[in-house]
Amino acid sequence: MTKKTKRPSWATRFLAITRYELLWNIRKKKILGVLVLAFAFATLALALPVVLKNLNNQPIEPNPDYVITTGTGVGSFGFFLFALVSVMNSISGEFESGSIVPLLTKPVSRTTIYLGKISAAFLTVLGAYSLLIIYMAAGGYVIYGPQNNLHLIFITLLGSIMSTLVWMSIVLAAGSVSKSSMLAALLGIGVWFGLNIASGILSVFSNQTWIATYAPGSGASGTFGTPGPINQINVTTGSVSTGTDSIATNLISYILHPTINVTFYRMEITGIGQGQGPGGIIQVPLNTEPLSLIVARSIAVAAVYILVFNFIAWYALKRAQVAE
Repeated sequence: MTKKTKRPSWATRFLAITRYELLWNIRKKKILGVLVLAFAFATLALALPVVLKNLNNQPIEPNPDYVITTGTGVGSFGFFLFALVSVMNSISGEFESGSIVPLLTKPVSRTTIYLGKISAAFLTVLGAYSLLIIYMAAGGYVIYGPQNNLHLIFITLLGSIMSTLVWMSIVLAAGSVSKSSMLAALLGIGVWFGLNIASGILSVFSNQTWIATYAPGSGASGTFGTPGPINQINVTTGSVSTGTDSIATNLISYILHPTINVTFYRMEITGIGQGQGPGGIIQVPLNTEPLSLIVARSIAVAAVYILVFNFIAWYALKRAQVAE
């Protein structure tokens, strides 16, 4: 009597794919590259202000909010680079190397393969950002003294990962559709640069800054303030970017200052050619929004991009024809 082989559970197959992808990343030295990149950005964020102050013979003043306001220290470009390195060839690399054929012969659905790959990329970024935040917290304490609100570091971690997931989804979709790691990288770089340039132009010169708030990246820029003395204007205390790359920073600002409003401006050149002497640049206020709205909208926009581009990537893998 032939004994039936028990089919592995879905969880077992999923974990096997995740482990396979993590090992793939290790072989390609992608994880090492991500970690080196992480600490390079973090060290620069910590050391550069100290170096500049020393060059100008200025003392380093205590800053108890440094860690919570700096976050991971990698910024928008860092989020994009982490996304690019993590998923650039997760799917396209399988087609390019031909390893997709033996992978699909396993008793694992393409959906499970996709979920395993995206989970491995998530774990890679989670590990890198966790080390980054610990490093930034230790460095901030040494350089700027005791830090406040360190219990909010978890919010920084979650917000930074969500910002990175937006770019991961875009790059992953490009790779799945094109089946080319080079095209995925070039398209991702082009989208990142193009959106950031367009957002900057819209934020400075256009009346339609709201357009930038619905695009991935930095979004529009505004300022917020706290009430000043009676009969005096508000005192500006910071700036806000409305894009998906600023989710962590805006969440922290909202938790610490839940009632603040953000005002958006455009730049206008005056006086030139109007007989008014030398031209000047003035800020023209456009609109004001509560920070709570900006935070909620950026999270919703990020969620939509993550879902849409992951669906595109999954569908491309699901429908891909593989020649044995």
